[in-house]
Amino acid sequence: MKKLAPSELVLNPDGSVYHLKLKPEHIGQKIIVVGDPGRVALISSYFDTIECKISNREFVTHTGMYNGERVSAIATGIGTDNIDIVLNELDALVNIDLESRTVKTELTSLEIVRIGTCGAMQKDLPVDSFVMSQYGFGMDGLLNFYQFTPDKEEETLLHELMLQTAYSPKITKPYLVKGSSKLIEKLGEGIAKGITATAPGFYGPQGRVLRLALNDGQLNDKFTAFQSEENRVVNFEMETSALYGLSKLLGHEACTLCVIVANRLANEFSKDYHPAMTKLIQLVLARLTSKG
Repeated sequence: MKKLAPSELVLNPDGSVYHLKLKPEHIGQKIIVVGDPGRVALISSYFDTIECKISNREFVTHTGMYNGERVSAIATGIGTDNIDIVLNELDALVNIDLESRTVKTELTSLEIVRIGTCGAMQKDLPVDSFVMSQYGFGMDGLLNFYQFTPDKEEETLLHELMLQTAYSPKITKPYLVKGSSKLIEKLGEGIAKGITATAPGFYGPQGRVLRLALNDGQLNDKFTAFQSEENRVVNFEMETSALYGLSKLLGHEACTLCVIVANRLANEFSKDYHPAMTKLIQLVLARLTSKG
């Protein structure tokens, strides 16, 4: 079995993975990821017990018990580049023997739920409500570095989305990945669902104009107008496409739920989204650990 070189699987002197600074015993099989490091403590405040708190750079991890299940809350920081780090290192923790530096013969599948904030692209999705990402539309290009083959459903929807929006190759070569059907069913009751456009930035990539002109100033309007059967683009955020793509390739279940903090059509921003975020965290913890 091929041994992974120290330059490829980078470990700290204590044997923990390089960026997350975690060892296999530090994480549960159910993981909640958030962008904001400060949000980890809010999540773990609802744990019945907390086993460990570990931080390195923007990567903060709290692991404990909730409703009889071992759960980890991990801050990824912002962007798909950080998701690349977090997903690969989480997978290494459960599917690579870090001592022998070899891939295990029996692989473990994690359940990974992202709780985030986003901007809505439809008028009927008000600020402080929730939205679930059924698909991630990747404008970031990360998955193009990996050998990813979309299934027929993903391929067809991507083609239709690019056709209707006249998506320009000047921007990026996009991709589209479906989230975990298992987690969408388990967590999604009563929550609006649709396609999430994952952008590689907050300003221009999401159609915001301050002092710089855009390559396609009508792209947001095209996203809002897109319709393919029941599918529509519901929101912008900055992590989901990479989370879905890498999870699918590595054999993990992944799902994103966001609090809408801005409605781009109504030009509204939440006056205080923190109560809605607290409610979403409680909902995800309850549904993720439910035995039903």
